[in-house]
Amino acid sequence: METVAIHKDVAEILVSSEQIEERCKQLGKEISDYYRNKDAQLVVVGLLKGSVPFMADLIKHIDVDLEIDFMDVSSYVGTDSTEVKILKDVENPVTGKEVLIVEDIVDTGKTLQEVVGLFQSKGAKDVRIATLLSKPEGRIIDIKIDYIGFSVPNKFVIGYGLDYNQKYRNLPYVGVIKKEAI
Repeated sequence: METVAIHKDVAEILVSSEQIEERCKQLGKEISDYYRNKDAQLVVVGLLKGSVPFMADLIKHIDVDLEIDFMDVSSYVGTDSTEVKILKDVENPVTGKEVLIVEDIVDTGKTLQEVVGLFQSKGAKDVRIATLLSKPEGRIIDIKIDYIGFSVPNKFVIGYGLDYNQKYRNLPYVGVIKKEAI
């Protein structure tokens, strides 16, 4: 196990950087195996900003041709999930393409329901979801997640792309924020 300094605002580490690295390798192989013989172009779409570290590590292990694109989708104010807003859409058409949405965490499922529906309305051939973290206890919408890195308890997590008011994204692990830091 790696030795890493725990940030003063982190109550506990749930997933270490070593665990994340190993899981990205496994998911990359699963994703590659699924898309290897598909006849349509794969577009990997990261949901900004939280998915960036996960997406960067994940695509290193996907050994099929792919394009990358990004969407900026907002659904949180502080620690509360609110309405979904599309702040930036993908730049290139997805009509007839295989879309893999990469997310940092699936909590309520509301954001992904909106994003999947958007890609389907744009004519994507297929839409699948890969997430670093799944928080099943927080789920309001029953949404199919095709690739899950880790399931986490219903706690507010930070690190490895996940933030609280734009802080903590650069932590190399996923941890639980201390209540007094909120």
